[in-house]
Amino acid sequence: MIHSTAMVSPKAELGREVRVGPGAMIEAEAIVGDRCEIRAHAVIAAGTQIGPGNQIGYGAIIGAEPQDLSWNGAPSRVVIGEGNVIREQVTIHRGAKPESETRIGDGNYLMVGCHVGHNCLVGNRTIIVNHVLLAGYVQVGDRAFLGGASVFHQHVRIGELAMVRGGIRIGMDIPPFLMAVDENEVAGVNRVGLRRAGFSEATRRQIEAAYGILYESGRNVSQALEEMERRWPSGEVRRMSDFIRASRRGICTPNRMRRRPERAARAREQRASAG
Repeated sequence: MIHSTAMVSPKAELGREVRVGPGAMIEAEAIVGDRCEIRAHAVIAAGTQIGPGNQIGYGAIIGAEPQDLSWNGAPSRVVIGEGNVIREQVTIHRGAKPESETRIGDGNYLMVGCHVGHNCLVGNRTIIVNHVLLAGYVQVGDRAFLGGASVFHQHVRIGELAMVRGGIRIGMDIPPFLMAVDENEVAGVNRVGLRRAGFSEATRRQIEAAYGILYESGRNVSQALEEMERRWPSGEVRRMSDFIRASRRGICTPNRMRRRPERAARAREQRASAG
């Protein structure tokens, strides 16, 4: 059903059972899949491709031009998968380079006022809470949880099942399965998220042991990765290791508050051995 006040270009392509609310706009060459709902005053810009079963919230703007001074007007896209909920006032910008794209996977929940910048890649079943800001080229792994009003620098990567505390700034990569609790700092493994995702106790223990090697063993990152790969040449820990090796911005460091007792314990051990 298309409301009488909606503006739908005759050159747009709409699937079956699409609902378009009052004042919504769907521009030419946009594609909207079956069973989508485009709520009042939402805008689906030219070249946007939306899969089936998506809900686009009131006043959301999908596919507007990138906020990038290098963009020269060349065509690019936003591509959205299946079964996403995109709430009120969310903005998702299309790619900055010719024929490039911003991509959202399947089953994601983007809450009120989120911004997804140009060329971002968002995986599947993520939860992105109110007013999260993703700068250009940010990558978000499957089932990650980004707390409200958290802010991410361009080219940052958030690993699968990572959890980010609300209201913090992130400018470095967050490895899979970890919790970011302060600016560019992590504090342990996302145990609850792993359990809810169906990871076995043995796998959770491996990930926690890998965290200890990476952040608490005194090794540098290269040494820690070698040890992690020696112990677990495949599986979840290896995915964690591969993610870190691919980092261009470096990875978040351990939380300062968490480090203090660890440093004190090491100092006591050193004094005892010296004595």
